Amino acid sequence: MQEHLIIFDTTLRDGEQSPGASMTKEEKVRIAWQLERMRVDVIEAGFPAASNGDFEAVKAVADSVKESTVCALARAIEVDIQRAGEALKCAKSSRIHTFIATSPIHMQNKLRMAPEQVIEQAVKAVKWARRYTDNVEFSPEDAGRSEVDFLCRILELVIDAGATTLNIPDTVGYTMPDQFGKLINQLRERIPNSDKAIFSVHCHNDLGLAVANSLTAVMNGARQIECTINGLGERAGNASLEEIVMAVRTRQDYFPCDTRIDATHIVSASKLVSSITGFPVQPNKAIVGANAFAHESGIHQDGVLKHRETYEIMRAEDVGWGENKLLLGKHSGRNAFRTRLTELGIEFESEEMLNSMFARFKELADKKHEIFDEDLQALASDEVIVSHECFRLVSLIVHSETGEVPYARIVISENGNEIHAEARGSGPVDATFRAIESLLNSESQLQLYSVNNITSGTDAQGEVTVRLYKSDRIVNGQGADTDIVVASAKAYLNALNKLCHKLERAHPQV
Repeated sequence: MQEHLIIFDTTLRDGEQSPGASMTKEEKVRIAWQLERMRVDVIEAGFPAASNGDFEAVKAVADSVKESTVCALARAIEVDIQRAGEALKCAKSSRIHTFIATSPIHMQNKLRMAPEQVIEQAVKAVKWARRYTDNVEFSPEDAGRSEVDFLCRILELVIDAGATTLNIPDTVGYTMPDQFGKLINQLRERIPNSDKAIFSVHCHNDLGLAVANSLTAVMNGARQIECTINGLGERAGNASLEEIVMAVRTRQDYFPCDTRIDATHIVSASKLVSSITGFPVQPNKAIVGANAFAHESGIHQDGVLKHRETYEIMRAEDVGWGENKLLLGKHSGRNAFRTRLTELGIEFESEEMLNSMFARFKELADKKHEIFDEDLQALASDEVIVSHECFRLVSLIVHSETGEVPYARIVISENGNEIHAEARGSGPVDATFRAIESLLNSESQLQLYSVNNITSGTDAQGEVTVRLYKSDRIVNGQGADTDIVVASAKAYLNALNKLCHKLERAHPQV
């Protein structure tokens, strides 16, 4: 029988550690539902000890997810593990993932601990975690730069203490595929009780080798891969879930295992994560990029028309590409609208939120001839934003004329009270942002302004991402509208809402 390759998705934890990618509790639950629909085995929902907000988000995911195992990260510290256990209390299936650094550079310079102290702490951590669940994962952080003999010692002891999964992370993306594969093979052969645990890998993409390292590990006995949607994650990101899943599935002649992922939900998951985080997917991104199944060359087009497999090793529809036009309009009923949202994995906490989105859908249907699934994803994200904001755009007037300095007049609702201002700028967007700043005086720095069309056509909604920096905090704001300037104002206000209300979040590796 084909062996099962476990997919451990850490979009909600490691993916969120991308600067500006922090998610609200509601956004984490939406992504978790989509991951569950995709049949992801394990969802790492966050790091409960980092903040009250992260604790509540992990708890909300644990309460909402029924089919996938929900995992929480914890340092090898008793209070962290206790917090993780509390957050996972209501999970149908739970896992605690605890870690401690094992490389000489980390033990000496970060932990300031001797190797024997690290071993002792790791064993204690696993035993603490076993109080809350029998599904315990242990990671020797920076395993790629750790000494093999030391890894064998600590991993043997944590297995004896009750660890059921051993995750071998290439934390800084330093290891080469052949080197990493040999490491996995060595550990499995040299650790006497290695057969009592599943070997996992968590590879970072600093040298662009995260997927290659992960797949090489699979060929050397690893049976869990930790990855993220769109390869989101710290620095250059993590191994990409969609690339891992489709590489293994497409090359079943090569790999001795397969995942249980329903790949038809991959594209919708990619779009949802991109919409929520504000990180656009590059057009040439494998599997989920807009050009992933596009053919420009005449020779390629001719070959595909004659026989698809001449230039396509996968079918676009197998990963969720295809006709996604919503055949609804301004005369469509609420039931048809709700049904399509359910099919897309979009759910709301209350009937009021659904009714509000339906009204916004009607408004959009008056502006656009065709409504696409991407439009609904943007509307859903916008609805969650609107329901949790203190600053809200009420109205905007912008004047831009050749030879004249652009002018903007804006009205904002601040906790229910309307305030207004006007300003001039080098362009309509600049004038709008200046008007907002004259009212709210955030003293933040604009680090990124990005515009992407959600669908095709001149009537398409534009999705704007704004990244703001203030006091060592980076946040992304998103806004969507058929008017780019309005979308820009929404995005800027969304970022300011996050700056004003987002809880401070400790980095798990500090």
